[in-house]
Order: sequence, then C-alpha cells, then structure tokens
Amino acid sequence: MKLRKSNYQVIIIDKNNYHQFQPLFYQVATAGLEPRDISFPIRKIFQKEHNIFIRITELQWIHPEKKTIETSMGNLHYDYLTLAMGANTSFFGMKNLQRYARPMKNVLESIELLNILLHNFEDAIVESDSDKRQGLLNLVVVGGGPTGVEISGSLVEMKKYVLPKDYPELDCNRIRIILIEASPRLLNGMSEKSSKEAREYLIRMGVEVLTDTQVKDYDGQTVFFNNHTPIDSNTVIWAAGIAGNKAPGLPESALTRGNRIQVNRLNAIEEFDGIFVLGDLAYMTEESFPNGHPQVAQVAIQQARNLARNLKSELPQPQWKPFCYKDLGSMATIGRNKAVVDLPYVHFKGLFAWMVWMLIHLRSIFGLKNKIFIFINWVWNYITYDQSLRLIFLPKQTPPKTIQNQPIIEE
Repeated sequence: MKLRKSNYQVIIIDKNNYHQFQPLFYQVATAGLEPRDISFPIRKIFQKEHNIFIRITELQWIHPEKKTIETSMGNLHYDYLTLAMGANTSFFGMKNLQRYARPMKNVLESIELLNILLHNFEDAIVESDSDKRQGLLNLVVVGGGPTGVEISGSLVEMKKYVLPKDYPELDCNRIRIILIEASPRLLNGMSEKSSKEAREYLIRMGVEVLTDTQVKDYDGQTVFFNNHTPIDSNTVIWAAGIAGNKAPGLPESALTRGNRIQVNRLNAIEEFDGIFVLGDLAYMTEESFPNGHPQVAQVAIQQARNLARNLKSELPQPQWKPFCYKDLGSMATIGRNKAVVDLPYVHFKGLFAWMVWMLIHLRSIFGLKNKIFIFINWVWNYITYDQSLRLIFLPKQTPPKTIQNQPIIEE
C-alpha cells in the first residue's frame, strides 16, 4: 500500500485471489469462525489503486541475469523484484509426519482439520473397541508456540462447552488434549513469565503439557517419542516448525537454515541486482538479532514499509536507510478470559490481556464487514458458550488454467 499513487507500476502475483489472516486459522479449525471471515479478496483491497495490478498465477522460475520471471500465465520483466512468499510447514524431514499429521498453514488446511476432528467424534460414538475409541479421542498438538498453545486452549473449550451438547452419548471426559514441545518451555519467543503463566493456564484447563519431548515418528495411529511412552491418536495437529517457500531459480548458496534467503540490511540479495526478500523468507542479522529476526508479522510489515520508503526516495541504493527491527511486543491467547501479553516495558495477563489480544487482532483484519462478522461471532460464542459452525464438508480444489507464452501484463 505504501507504493500506491507512486511512480512505480506494481504487479502483485499470488496463486490465491484472497489474503488470509493466519493468526486466526486455529479458530476456523475449531469452528469458531467461518473461512470467509478471515479471508479478503486481493482485488478489493487495491481496486482504487490505478498503478497496482493483480495476476493470479504461480511463480515458476526466476532469471536474475535477465531480470525476468516465468509464471504459469506467462513471462514478466522487472526492475525490482520483491519475494514475500512466506513460509510453509516444516516436518523436519520426517516423512510419516508429513503424510499423517495435520498442518494448519492456510484456510483449506484449517477446514480439513475441522472435518477430521468432527469425523473422529462421529466415529467415536459408534466404535465398540475401547482402545480404538480412545485413539479417536486423543488429540495431540505438536509445537508449543502461539499456534500450538492457542489451538490447545480452543480444543479444551470445545470439549467443555460444545461437544457434550452435540454428543451426549459420548463420554467427553475421555477426550485428551496433549501438547508436545521439544524445548524446555512453551512460547519460546516470549518472556519466561509468559511461558510459565501459559503453561499454568493450560494445565488448569486440563491440557496435558509435555516439554523436553520430541516426536520421533507417527504411523497414523500411534505417536512415538524420544523419552515418553507412545500415545495412540488418530489426530496429530502439527504446529512445530516452518520453512521458507523456495524461490525457483535462485541458487542453493542464497539459502540459509529453514530455506530462508540471506539478505543485507536493505533486504536485498547482494549477489543479484534488484531482488529483495521480506518477512518469513528473509534471513537478516543485526546486532540485537544475531540469529535472524523472529518469523512474525511485525517483522514483515516493518521491512515492507522500510523498503517502500527507500524505493520512493529515488536515492541511489547506497544511500538507502538500513532496516532496524523495533519489537512492539508479542501476545498469545489461551482461552476465554485468558491471555498473556509482553510489551517492551510491561507484562500483563488474564482478562485485560485477552481483551487487548482481541482488539489488536480485530484491528488487523481487512474489511469492515469481516471485522463486524468476527466481532459478532466472538460475542455470540462468549455469551452462548457455543460455536455454531460445526459443518463437515471437504472443499474441492480446481487447478488454475494455464496460458502459455503470453505476457502477464502489457508493457
């Protein structure tokens, strides 16, 4: 948005025609929100900007020496190329986890997870074998970051307030939510105090929290660990790691750990002229962040604003302002009236933190209509203790049409 009404012709390329609000995927996966509530059409965002063009297609190859990219819709020449493709789920090379575990990195995956949860509860009602029934009722969440903590709390609230009404013939007390974290504590990106408080909240709610525990394998029926007895489970929710989406055409030498791309303080790849990388995909070090910035939204937003200001300045690149990340704080919600917030100079928890969390996330949603729908859903769920979106359906994805050897935009 910072380049609107500038002298630049801006072309946005995305395989989807909508923006997704990732922090609330877990609420779609637990029937708290509709998918459309956290999705917003890209064209509507930019419909009044005459220098911004949208092309729904996929990047196939980058030719840095020609300053050209190939897409499934055709080829495009660029003066400046910005890669902001984000990250996807990383299973750390464990093929069985990749096959059987359920990630939650987009709206479709969140819908699929909700379908599986509801199917398993339906199957548990009629399952006569007690061991198989327990496997259907054991919900294992892998990853103790904000996503893992938030979905664990949301699952507990489903177990307590919703499922007993939907499945009166099912003993919901047998539903187990087990949160697995490989490191010694939860919420590693937050303060020690927030980590401890989040753990205490979860345990009081009934979540079984296992730290210093690594998942080693999963066959679709049983989860195996490095230092814990196996747990039978038909549902493993994977929130344990991410890796950058690869940019085809860039050499392996440009990549660092987690498929992130090494950039300088201007977000530029030094060996290639005119290519910049933002957000989760960018690996940049500065004095306060010697191991790179955290892969959170604020980093991407601040990097994008800094790059836009530099591009609009029309100064030669050596005179551009280097990026310096300003940590505005972090937060996580655990459940109704329960959240932890770390700001630069203050920490708080409980009801006020939960309200701040809701306000910040509501403010970040695109579109007034979406904000209103989400607010209404939150108020309704809070008053009635009931999510009303428990529908089982499997979306069918149609591959996009390809048009060969056509320019994707007129020069």
